[in-house]
Amino acid sequence: GMAAPRKAGIPLGVMKVLDPRQLKPDSTETERILTVLDETIVKLEITRLIPRITASLDRYGRMLGPEITSGLLELQKLSMEIQHLLTSPGDAKTMRAVEQHLKSSLRNILRLFLANPLLYHGLKFEVRVKESPADVFIKAFMEFRDFTLERLLTTPDEEREMIQFMKDISLQVEKNTEMISALQGELEGVIQTRDEEVSRKDKTIENLKTTMEDLAKNCKAEIRLIMKEGEKQKKEDEEASQERCARLKEDIQRLGTQFNALVLEHRASELVLRKEKCKAEKEIQEWVQKYDIDMTEKQTTYDELQAVYNEEKEQLSLLMEKHAMLLQEYTLIEEERRILKEKEEEAAREEARRNKAATCIQAFWKGYLVRSIYKSVLKKGKGKGKGK
Repeated sequence: GMAAPRKAGIPLGVMKVLDPRQLKPDSTETERILTVLDETIVKLEITRLIPRITASLDRYGRMLGPEITSGLLELQKLSMEIQHLLTSPGDAKTMRAVEQHLKSSLRNILRLFLANPLLYHGLKFEVRVKESPADVFIKAFMEFRDFTLERLLTTPDEEREMIQFMKDISLQVEKNTEMISALQGELEGVIQTRDEEVSRKDKTIENLKTTMEDLAKNCKAEIRLIMKEGEKQKKEDEEASQERCARLKEDIQRLGTQFNALVLEHRASELVLRKEKCKAEKEIQEWVQKYDIDMTEKQTTYDELQAVYNEEKEQLSLLMEKHAMLLQEYTLIEEERRILKEKEEEAAREEARRNKAATCIQAFWKGYLVRSIYKSVLKKGKGKGKGK
């Protein structure tokens, strides 16, 4: 339904102009501009009512309240002072000061009325004010507000489409007008030709009458025959001319009917496009709502996952800190083990050296003992031999 083509080539911008009820503010800037214009209209209407209210403060004083009443009295006093200064020229500085005070007083009164909209609406229906140039200005300003709204809601593409559509309509109307003018010119030409032919035949008849007067005595029968044929021919020419005129009128009516049919077709197309636009806007709104719901659900899921992720991240950070501490302790322990192992290996090597040295000493000592014993034995053997 959203992709259905528009009928009769009517652009979207033209549809907005043809149906002002479809105009809705679509941005914050547009709403702000309209708010300023609407407040200005309200201020103009309040300003229009102020002279009438001021003239009947006894009647409306209870409704207005003491603050607004005192402000109106001050405004009345300043207005009279301004009028007096205008009638009797005085100091320009005093005049500007009074004008400034008058403007400030009027702004204060408008602020009080705007702060109490119910009071303004009640006075609007209560106070009867005669028509004045201010009404014309307010009406023109309202039209300016509607025009501004239309221009704010019309994109450049829509404006170009609307201009092109109006040009096409104008061109079609111009073509139909030219065709009708041509047919009317042709009809006038045919009528003029018929009149000329009738005039010529009338002159011929007059000439024949003149001739017949001369030949009346001898050619009465021939004259009657010629008169009859002339009247017959005239009648036939008039009938032919009338038929042609009727045919031309039928053509004009047919073209007018076609023009009306085109207008009705365009209006029907306009109605179909309005329905399609409303349907499209409804579908868009539904899709936007669905999108908002889906995004809300996804955002909730994302927030939950983010919370879990943050919690696990904090746990991981704690574990990483513990791991760093354990790694540092492990490194210290490994270093202590390495130093202890080196000490043990050094002690083992020292023990081996000591054992080797002890073995060498023991071997040397055993050799020494053996040699000593052997020497003592040899000495004993030699002494026995000498004694014998």
